[in-house]
Amino acid sequence: MRIAVFATCLVDGLFPQAAVATVRLLERLGHDVVVPRGQACCGQVHVNSGYPREAAPVVRNHVRTFWPVVEGEWDAVVAPSGSCVGSTRHQQARVARQVGDEGLARAATAVAERTYELSELLVDVLGVTDVGAWFPHTVTYHPTCHALRMLRVGDRPERLLRAVAGLELVDLPDADQCCGFGGTFALKNADTSTAMVADKADCVVATGADVVTAGDWSCLMNIDGALSRRGAPVRAAHLAEILASTRDDPWRPPGSAPGRRGRAGTGRPGRPGGRSAARTGGPR
Repeated sequence: MRIAVFATCLVDGLFPQAAVATVRLLERLGHDVVVPRGQACCGQVHVNSGYPREAAPVVRNHVRTFWPVVEGEWDAVVAPSGSCVGSTRHQQARVARQVGDEGLARAATAVAERTYELSELLVDVLGVTDVGAWFPHTVTYHPTCHALRMLRVGDRPERLLRAVAGLELVDLPDADQCCGFGGTFALKNADTSTAMVADKADCVVATGADVVTAGDWSCLMNIDGALSRRGAPVRAAHLAEILASTRDDPWRPPGSAPGRRGRAGTGRPGRPGGRSAARTGGPR
């Protein structure tokens, strides 16, 4: 398959290793991967903050950038983020209708129908759970709110994790409880958010896991920050980073092995193999 990666703005700006890992994983599975130029925010931050009109041009850019998937140039779009995929499916068309652009709403729906969160793509579209990964660590999985409640990914991430060689998956107490991030919620309701992530960190530490994982670096960032502040010996790794890890090219925690792939800041999405795709066609 020819698959386009929607890196997301948070991953692109702060945690590029998740997008790089997504590319490495899909290429290892034999797929042709592109990272389209011109992609930016999906508009979720604007919508959640109450600015649908300001979100409309952001949505228009997203739809224009990923329009080739509708024209058949690509077979699917994937993002290492349940939150951003949730926004494309449940917010973008609504934003377009709120500003009176029915054409954009139809186009956004068409792109969204071909856009998948990583575990959805692997399990439902590609039909794989064992991706040939190796990750000799004890891991606990946090199901992020958008993936759990909006996309309903269910146990797909856990099925993928259980198939990883060397990995011991341990249950997270109160796993379905929010970590308190919620995008701008963490900024506007900092005290409440801090209390929520403290509870989540308690649960993570109680598992005895070496690594906490999730399908969204936004939530992992919040959890990892709480763990770091208390000096807990637990590292955070995105689901894509775990699935991309192999015996020949194992995962390294950020900063632990300068020059290794997967280290934060070593590369930006779109550079693996030198591949990228310019924006083509689509709604104007």
